[in-house]
Amino acid sequence: MLPHSGTWLTKSAHKLHKALSSECILLESVAERVEFPSTTPNYADSVFSRYSMTTSRRSFLGAAIGAAALTMVRPLADAVALAEQDAAPPPATPALLRVQAAPDQVVNSFDPDTSLATSMDIQSREAINRIYTPETVKLCLSAGWGPISYRLHTPETIDYWHWNSNGQWTDGANQRGYFVGSSEFGEPIRDSFGYSLPHRGCTRNGGTDRGYSRLTDGDPNTYWKSNPYLTKAFTHEDDSLHPQWIIVDLGEYYDVNAIRIDWCEPRARKYEVQYWVGADPMNWEEPAMDDTRQRGEYLPVANQAMGNWIRFPKGAVRDGAGGSVTLKLADDLIATRWVRVVMTQSSNQPGPHGSDDLRHRVGYAIYEVYLGRLEVDGKFADYVIHMADGRRQTATYCSSTDPWHTAQDLSPRGDQTGWDVFFTSGITNGLPALITVPLIYSVPEDAAAMVAYLKKRGYPISWVEMDEEADGQYYMPEDYATLYIQFADAIHKVEPTLKLGGPVFQGINQDVSVWPDVRGNKSWFGRFYDYLKARHREGDLTFASFEIYPFAACTMTWEDMYRNRELTRKTLQAFRDDGLPTTIPLMNTESNLCGSLSIYMSDIFSALWLADNVGSFFAEGGALYVHSPIEPSSIERGCQGYAIWGNVLTDREGKVISYMAFYHAGRMINEEWVTHRTGVHQLHSVEGGIEDAAGNALVTSYAVRRPDGHWALLLINKDRDNAHAVRIAFESSGATGYFAGAIRVVTFGSDQYVWHGADTTAHADPDLPPVVSSVDAARETVFTLPKASVTVLRGEVADLNA
Repeated sequence: MLPHSGTWLTKSAHKLHKALSSECILLESVAERVEFPSTTPNYADSVFSRYSMTTSRRSFLGAAIGAAALTMVRPLADAVALAEQDAAPPPATPALLRVQAAPDQVVNSFDPDTSLATSMDIQSREAINRIYTPETVKLCLSAGWGPISYRLHTPETIDYWHWNSNGQWTDGANQRGYFVGSSEFGEPIRDSFGYSLPHRGCTRNGGTDRGYSRLTDGDPNTYWKSNPYLTKAFTHEDDSLHPQWIIVDLGEYYDVNAIRIDWCEPRARKYEVQYWVGADPMNWEEPAMDDTRQRGEYLPVANQAMGNWIRFPKGAVRDGAGGSVTLKLADDLIATRWVRVVMTQSSNQPGPHGSDDLRHRVGYAIYEVYLGRLEVDGKFADYVIHMADGRRQTATYCSSTDPWHTAQDLSPRGDQTGWDVFFTSGITNGLPALITVPLIYSVPEDAAAMVAYLKKRGYPISWVEMDEEADGQYYMPEDYATLYIQFADAIHKVEPTLKLGGPVFQGINQDVSVWPDVRGNKSWFGRFYDYLKARHREGDLTFASFEIYPFAACTMTWEDMYRNRELTRKTLQAFRDDGLPTTIPLMNTESNLCGSLSIYMSDIFSALWLADNVGSFFAEGGALYVHSPIEPSSIERGCQGYAIWGNVLTDREGKVISYMAFYHAGRMINEEWVTHRTGVHQLHSVEGGIEDAAGNALVTSYAVRRPDGHWALLLINKDRDNAHAVRIAFESSGATGYFAGAIRVVTFGSDQYVWHGADTTAHADPDLPPVVSSVDAARETVFTLPKASVTVLRGEVADLNA
C-alpha cells in the first residue's frame, strides 16, 4: 500500500474519510428526466439510481457514504443501436485466435455465483440509514456481481470491533478490559463500531493515519503492551518462539550509542537492542527506498526487506531490571535510522491493570522509549520527539498490541454495517457471504460469540476470512499463525464446518517479503504456512486470500495495462511457490486499480483493466474475484485529475450523471461473458494474439464454455489508437470449429465513452452504454475489435467434437 501524498488519500485513508462524512446527500428520482430504452435482453431487469462518494480505497468509504436513499430509474439498455458489427473497416490481415477447446484442456472451472463478487466496506453512521434501502440495494447489485464480501476496517485503524454493542467486559464495574459481544438475540444489530486501543505502539501502519503511539507520546502514565495471546499461556510454546519487538524510526540517520527505556510491568528480562542495515525495513511489499544513505534511490521489488538487524555491541540484556533503564549500546557511535528492541523473556509480573487476569501478567510493556547518545559527561542526548500526535512524534512500530480497552475508547469515525442489516437488506444477493473475523486486535471468545450469533440467526456464510491485512499491521507470520490456530479452535467449537482462510494480504503484486528468519527465509506466506504444517494445522487453511491494487495512482500510464497479466501470474504463482497446494483455492477478496484515487479509475482504461484482470485471474487459477466498491460516487480530486471510485457518477445532490466504465465492464462480464444462476463455466486458453513492436500484447482473450453449451469470448483491445481484426477458431482433438449462426456481439470502448477529468466538472463525453449487434457467423467471419475496447462474442460453435 502506498502512503498518501498531498490531498490524495490512500485506500485506507479514504475508507476512513468516507466513514467520517456526515453529509446526507439526498438522492432524487430522475425516472422522468432520464429516459433509457428498456427492451434489450440481459440488461432489461436492471435498476439504477444516483449516489455519492469520494477519494480513496480504504478511503473511498467516507464521503460517498453520506449518500442517501437512492431512487429507482428506468432500466438502462445495453445498446445505443443494433449497429453493424463491422461498420469500421478492419485491418487487412486478421489475427487468428485459437481456442483450445478440448474437454481435457479446461484451464479453470468456476460458478459465477461463488466466484464473481463485490464488497461492502465501512460506512458513516448516516449512510447506514440510507444505503440499505430496497432502491439503493438494487442499484448496488445492478452491475451484476454475485455474492458479497464483508470488509472490516477496524484492524487497519488499530481498533477493537464491537460487532455487537451488547456484551460483557471482564471489568464490568468499570466498563473496561476484554470485551465479548453477546451471542443472544436482542434488538437487530444495525450499527457497530471500533474502539481505539489505549496500549497502541504503532504511530502508523498500512491503514491508518490517525492516532499515535504510546511509546513516544511523552505521557509517563500511558504505555504500550504486547498481545497476551502471543505468550506461552496461550500458544503453549516458549516465548522465545514469538519474540515481541518495538522499532524506533528516527526519520533520518543519526549517530547513536545509547537507549533509555522506561519499563512498565510486565517488563522484559531478556532482550536485545539492534540496528538495521539495508533498505527500508518497514516496506515489505512495494519497491523499497534505499535508505542506506544513498539519497532516495529506489531498489527493485526483488530487494524487499533487503538487509539485516544487527545487535549493538553492548545490546544484549540477560537479566533486565525494571524502572527507567539507560543502556550504553556501543563505545563508538553507530549511524542508523531504525533501532529495534527484541524481547524474548518476560518478568510475568502484574501490570497497572492488576493481577486478577492472567492477561495482565504476561507479555511486555513499556511506558516510553528514548534513543540517542551518551555524552562524555554522562548526559543523555535524546533524538526522539515525544508528542501525543502521530504526525509529529517520532514514529514507532510494534509487533503486537494488547486488545484491552475501555468504553471511553469508542471511535466515532466509521460504522461497520450491523450483521442483521447486512444479512436482511438484500445486499447479499440471496447468496452466502464471505465474512471477516477480527484476529490481531481481538480475542478468540469474541470471534466464537459472533459466529454463534450468526449461526443462531441462520445467516448463510460461504467463507470466513481471518482478519484483514496482517502484513499492513507489521505482524510477523508466526505470530499471525498462532493466533489463527487459537481463533480457529474457538470458531470450530461453535461451527465445525466453517471454511476459514487468510491472511488477506493488502494489495500485492508478488510475494510479501519480511525480515529473514534464522534460516534466511523472507517469505511471509511461506513462513506462515510452514508454521501451520509444522503443527499439523494446515487443514485449517481452506483458502488463501489477498487484495489486488496493482498500480501507483500518481504514476500510472496506459502502458501499465500491458503488465497486468504478468502481475496476476506472479501474484498467484507466489503462493504456490511458497508451498500452497493447488487444492487450496486462491481468492482476491478486494480489488481496484490502485490504492489511491486515480483518474484512470474513471477512464475507459478501467473497463479494459477490469475485464483483463478478471480473465487473467481465472486463467492463472484463481477461485474468487471480488471487485470493489459496490457503491456509486461523486467527483473528487485524485492523482492526475478528477475521478470517482464507484460504478455510478452522481452530483453532490445525489442526481445520477452517468454510469461509469467500471459499471459497463462489470455488466458485460457478469451478464454477457458468463451468466449467474446457471452453474459452472469452463475456462479454456486462447492461443494467438496481436503484439506491438515492443512485444506488448495488444489483444488478450478469455474463452468460456457456458453451461448452456454456448461459447463466449471476452476480448480486450488495449490499443488506444487502432482497431484490430480477428478470426476465431476452436480446436479439439484434431477437429476445428467456428462460430456459426447468430452470434451476439457486445462492445464497449472509447467510441462509447471518453472521460474528461481536468477539473471538478469531470464527466464522460461521449457517455453511451455498450453496443449490441448480431452477426451471422461462419468459418471466415472476421470480428473487428474497436480501439480501446472490451468485446464479448457469444454463441454456438459448429464442427467441433463435444
